[in-house]
Amino acid sequence: MTAQTAAPPVRVLLVDDQELIRTALSMVMADLEDVEVVGEAAGGEEAVGLAGELVPDVVVMDIRMPGMDGIEATRRITGTQGDTRVVVLTTFDDDAYVYGALRAGASGFLVKDMALDDIIGAVRVVAAGDALIAPSVTRRLIHDFAARPEQRSHRRELTGITDREREVLTLVGSGLSNAEIAAELCISVATAKTYLTRLLAKLDARDRVQLVILAYEAGLVCP
Repeated sequence: MTAQTAAPPVRVLLVDDQELIRTALSMVMADLEDVEVVGEAAGGEEAVGLAGELVPDVVVMDIRMPGMDGIEATRRITGTQGDTRVVVLTTFDDDAYVYGALRAGASGFLVKDMALDDIIGAVRVVAAGDALIAPSVTRRLIHDFAARPEQRSHRRELTGITDREREVLTLVGSGLSNAEIAAELCISVATAKTYLTRLLAKLDARDRVQLVILAYEAGLVCP
């Protein structure tokens, strides 16, 4: 009988201008078998260079840093390295730039006062191909984003999707999980996942986070 080969560890690049944050995360990850820190960067420009050199699975990205900020670094990394995902790690009360980070291609965001175990769990979730959004934080951030005057006057037109897919997108934008969408529409969870997959393909969205943004930009969900 052939022994099952263990999956390779998730390769992580830590980006933060605070050495204390990088050290704390690195120390915790050093004890894990399924996560490996392959590099650290103290700024956006260094992060872009290391991401191209190391090709990590996940970049844990700060936003406010000297020189190139995390938004521009995220845009460059996700724009050139499709397999590398970015998770924003920010201070929620102070960091209004997270909107730009999500639109730049980040697969989610975390806040720095979260437990380290929760941050590690988020890295695993994103590495597996999903997106992670803390629901309570997401609603506050995205509602504020969608309420801006420029968003109200420039609604995005959605074409090429069915009425049912539009319903699903509306529920995704409202923060519902696949199971909750299935219950709301009286369909199976598998069918809800199928609709989600179709929406990702038709709208050229990277993950669930971008679908949430699109739902607000299209006016399907309003503050």
